[in-house]
Amino acid sequence: MTLPAKAFQRWLQGIAPDASTADVCRISGIKRTTLAQQLVRGKVSVSTVVSISRAYNVNPLSALATFEAYQDLAGPQVPPTRCELVSQVSTPDILRAVLARPAMEPAASGTASPPLSAAPHATSVKNWVDAIDDGEVRHRVSAATGVAPQNYSAQLTANRLSPELALATAHAAGVGPAGGLVATGLITEEEAGWPPGARQAALDSLSDGDLTALAGDRLQALGKVLRRQEQDQAQTEKIWENLG
Repeated sequence: MTLPAKAFQRWLQGIAPDASTADVCRISGIKRTTLAQQLVRGKVSVSTVVSISRAYNVNPLSALATFEAYQDLAGPQVPPTRCELVSQVSTPDILRAVLARPAMEPAASGTASPPLSAAPHATSVKNWVDAIDDGEVRHRVSAATGVAPQNYSAQLTANRLSPELALATAHAAGVGPAGGLVATGLITEEEAGWPPGARQAALDSLSDGDLTALAGDRLQALGKVLRRQEQDQAQTEKIWENLG
């Protein structure tokens, strides 16, 4: 989703009234040609607003909320559910957590949990959608946005989701609107207002059985991806062999 250039310029005037375009680009790290092209087209990318917000010490979530398409981000944020928090823990971190449980390694009892890697991770988008999906979320998103289910699934497989689809998915699932933006990497968990250590606390709250089952699900999903990659590689090699 892009934002109207006129609305962007009004917003920019509000946070940096005396800054020139060159100043804004220099401070935010955006190329002048990139911003100029967006303004000429009349459509400014969401990532541009996020980058400029950070450069001027404005919370990106609050900045986006000033635009009509992102009004759902205004006001107090709905806390993420435990499922959402756990979905943003990477598979390697989950496997390490399993091995650190006393049930797996009695000697590990009382030891501190290994620190989690930063979100997002390699499957954060799909894991987030799977975590909040009641079985009908994908259909509701497709009906609300007009995006074909196969196109929606293709984005999930590629571990990406446009901001508008992330918001539509959150709305369809009845969860806070910021979770999908964290999963896609557009904003950080701190910028979304997630409490410090929330992902670790959610992970620690899982029983040994639930944690082990989750690890099994993640490994199964990883296995499918690896098998698909191996098949694609074999097919590619076969094509090259046939070409001589």
